[in-house]
Amino acid sequence: MSENENHEQSTVSVIGLGQMGTRLAQAFLTAGYATTVWNRSAAKADALVAQGAVHATTVDEAVAASPLVVVSLPDYTTVSDLLGPVAPRLRGRVLVNLTSGTPEDAAGMADWAAGHGAGYLDGAAMSGTRLVGRPEALFVFSGSPQAFAIHRTVLASLGNSVHLGADPALAPVYDTALFGLAWGALAGFYHAVALAGVAGVDPAAFAAVATGHMPFVTSLMSDHARQIENGDFPDDDGTVEVHAAAMEHLLDTSRAAGLGTDVPELIGSLLERAAATGHGSSGIASVIETITKGERNA
Repeated sequence: MSENENHEQSTVSVIGLGQMGTRLAQAFLTAGYATTVWNRSAAKADALVAQGAVHATTVDEAVAASPLVVVSLPDYTTVSDLLGPVAPRLRGRVLVNLTSGTPEDAAGMADWAAGHGAGYLDGAAMSGTRLVGRPEALFVFSGSPQAFAIHRTVLASLGNSVHLGADPALAPVYDTALFGLAWGALAGFYHAVALAGVAGVDPAAFAAVATGHMPFVTSLMSDHARQIENGDFPDDDGTVEVHAAAMEHLLDTSRAAGLGTDVPELIGSLLERAAATGHGSSGIASVIETITKGERNA
């Protein structure tokens, strides 16, 4: 490995030391990478400096310090405002943007970075801040495959770092989609805990059984993804009509227990709309067509 390649493998700069940025810098330090940090409020760097980080006094200094520049800021406007004045310094470097935004934001930032001779990766931390630095923390990246390949090892110190493809817009798409998935699952869990609680079941006791059930649920995701891709919805896991009847039972039971019914009402509505459009005898993955057609099926 050449001296330049070793430099690329061992140094990183982190700009923005909020809760996420701080955890990113800590993960890089723990993995043994020379880490330079910058934040508008300089005091936020003190704890990281005590752990071995180098404190850059300016954004320009932070960018110049490393071939890999990771930013974690409130929004893309802030990223542009901070990096705009030092844009020439980005040439030949890779900018990794772990700032939440839209696909359009990511595409625009990628074009801007390319215009200044920088590689670009848009990214999202999908496991919050607690797991950063652990293998189970999911980070998704999209953009330059070459940039990801060069810095794969450094980025892997954050967790399970997955490159989604060359289109920089893919990371924010996955970010929002996976956020919705997590909240859908959690909403179902919260309702289930409330319902079990009526019978005196302790939340932790219910959670122990529920987590054991989740591998079956995730297996359905894989199977149903193939059905959606093929446009064919066999009833192996029950028909829409069967599940609609079961959801009505859940709704009645929840009402009788005095619980809120937002969650079963939402799912029941999706099933009813699927049945109304001719999918009553189809498998439940056919609900996807109700969702993709939106209000046209309302």
